[in-house]
Amino acid sequence: MKFYKYQGTGNDFIMIDDRAHQFPVNEENITHLCDRRFGIGADGLILLQNQENSHKMVYFNSDGKESTMCGNGGRCFVRFLNDLQLMKDSTKFLAVDGWHYAEVDNDLVKLQMHDIDTIQKGDNYYFLDTGSPHHVIFAQHIADIDVKKEGAKIRYSAQYPEGTNVNFVEKLTPNRLFVRTYERGVEDETYSCGTGVTAAALAYASQKEDLISNEVFIKTLGGNLKVSFEKDNQGFKSIFLIGPADFVFKGKIQI
Repeated sequence: MKFYKYQGTGNDFIMIDDRAHQFPVNEENITHLCDRRFGIGADGLILLQNQENSHKMVYFNSDGKESTMCGNGGRCFVRFLNDLQLMKDSTKFLAVDGWHYAEVDNDLVKLQMHDIDTIQKGDNYYFLDTGSPHHVIFAQHIADIDVKKEGAKIRYSAQYPEGTNVNFVEKLTPNRLFVRTYERGVEDETYSCGTGVTAAALAYASQKEDLISNEVFIKTLGGNLKVSFEKDNQGFKSIFLIGPADFVFKGKIQI
C-alpha cells in the first residue's frame, strides 16, 4: 500500500489516497500503521475519498477508531489535495462534522471551522465543541504540568462519559497563548491540536469585552498557529485555523 506522511506543527498523519475505496478499514490495521515502533508512526490516519464532485476526509485516531473533526489533520488534508493537484488555491471538502472551506497561501493552510454559539463556563474551566469536544483550563507555568497524567484525569472523569480533549492554556501576552493538549483517542499529549487551539482561542476571546484584534496567536510544542474570527452577540463566526502543513515522506508498506 502506498502512503504519504504529513505534519502540521508536529501533529502528524498518515495520508491514504482511497478514492478507489480499497483501503481495508479495521482497527488492527490502523493501530499498526500508526504505531511508532512497528508501523509508520502517526497521531492519526486520514483517508482521501471522493464526495459529490469534491472530496471527503475520513479521520481515524491512532487507537484505530474513526473520530471527530481534526483541525490539523484537516489542514494537512488540504495540503495533500494541493500536492496531488486536486485543487488550486481553495477548496471545499466534507468531514465528519460537515463541509469545510479552506485556502492554501504559500506555506500556510487556512481552514474554516464551524461557527460557535455556545461556550460553557464552569468552575475554573470552559467547555466547547469546535468539531471535537474540548475542556479548556487557564493556568500558569503550564510547561511544568504533567499533561498526560492531569489530562487523563479529566478525560476519564464522570463529567465526560464519552471522554473529552483537555487543553492547558497560559496567557503569554495579550492575544498570544501557549497551549498544551491531551488528545482523546491518542491518549497522550500531542505536539499540537488544531481543534484544541481553536477552542483555547475562543475561550480566551469570550472573556474579553473589547478584543485587541480578531486574531489570537498560539504557541504549541510543535510550532505556531493563528486563529482568526468574528465575534458578535451570537458567538463566533468566520473562524479560521491558520498555520503550516507539510509533506514529510512517502513510501509503501505491507498490510
